[in-house]
Amino acid sequence: MIIPYHELSQEALQALLEDFVTRDGTDYGLVEMSRQEKAAHLLAMLKKGDLLITYDAELQSCGLVTKEEAAKALK
Repeated sequence: MIIPYHELSQEALQALLEDFVTRDGTDYGLVEMSRQEKAAHLLAMLKKGDLLITYDAELQSCGLVTKEEAAKALK
């Protein structure tokens, strides 16, 4: 299920972004960025529609996927 980012409270959205950027294996390339910069980058991608929030009811967990990844999953 896709959850529009604007339907989350500011606190819930910030917590989701913070959780995502602190996960092991999250890589942003050669440029080192602070946690706040990474979260801001993800928020900008959400606002542009390049990134989507997913919710898996069975696992009761949220994730972030690119628009392309979501389109592939729906096929």
